[in-house]
Amino acid sequence: MSYLLLTGGLLLLIFGSNWLVDGASSLARKFNISDIVIGLTVVAFGTSSPELVVNLIASFSGNTDIAIGNILGSNIFNILAILGITALFLPVAVKNNTVWKEIPFSILAIIIVGFMANDVLIDGQQKNEISRIDGLVLLGFFSIFMAYTFILAKQSGPLMEVEKVQMSVPKSGLYVIIGLVGLFFGGRFLVMGAVDIARTLGMTESVIGLTVVAAGTSLPELATSVTAALKKNSDIAIGNVVGSNIFNVFFILGTSAVIRPLPFSIASNFDIIAVLVASLLMFLFVFIGKGRKIDRLEGTFFLILYVAYTVYLVRFSG
Repeated sequence: MSYLLLTGGLLLLIFGSNWLVDGASSLARKFNISDIVIGLTVVAFGTSSPELVVNLIASFSGNTDIAIGNILGSNIFNILAILGITALFLPVAVKNNTVWKEIPFSILAIIIVGFMANDVLIDGQQKNEISRIDGLVLLGFFSIFMAYTFILAKQSGPLMEVEKVQMSVPKSGLYVIIGLVGLFFGGRFLVMGAVDIARTLGMTESVIGLTVVAAGTSLPELATSVTAALKKNSDIAIGNVVGSNIFNVFFILGTSAVIRPLPFSIASNFDIIAVLVASLLMFLFVFIGKGRKIDRLEGTFFLILYVAYTVYLVRFSG
């Protein structure tokens, strides 16, 4: 039953996010909202809605290890697995803005979380946690990032591809409602299944969050990036990954902490370091070889690193 809940939850999350994006995008066009705004709001929030819903449900239910693990694991999966797989299809080109602004901003995001989470080490407090105040600070950074992306989009056009979904208003509204219902129950089933599986296998909720939950909730980003690569739009792929990582830390983790402070295990510093190393490698690989690209060899290296990281977690952290 636990595996059925986990699988069913993942499917509901994926289909729910797609229905929500399609319905909301169609409604937005009915009100003459531009593709730029739709891409930065409806599509961006929609593809990250599985992580958001899972984290909200995990926070409300007190499963905070899953909430933190989901964010850190998703960011690791985004870089090592999604960019790795995408680069196998087509070398991933990187724009100047992504190199000098967005990738450094994603690195800054994880460094900030590292400082916020280590209260015992830095402030000599009794326990480590990402507090409500920390969450509000993260949301403040998110507002800065959104302002930057709106300005950039106005200057250079849409930052992500927006499908032209045309539906009537009632049908669009129905898609939105079905999508929200799918996301809610999908997130609920996924968290329930993940907790039960962790207990059955003797693994921590954090490890389940870092692996199964993180990979599952990142499937929309994987689909978007691979599709972009197949259409020869590989620059969209890395923009999607980096934007998702920033969104995960500043908005989803920030929102989760505001709802309920997130206790932080000292062992999770390993995963913060893993996100930081993956982000630095992504930045470094852009400058290796010809042109600003992540090629197939580097993509293969990313995938090997992800497999090694996952094996380590299951073998030594469970």
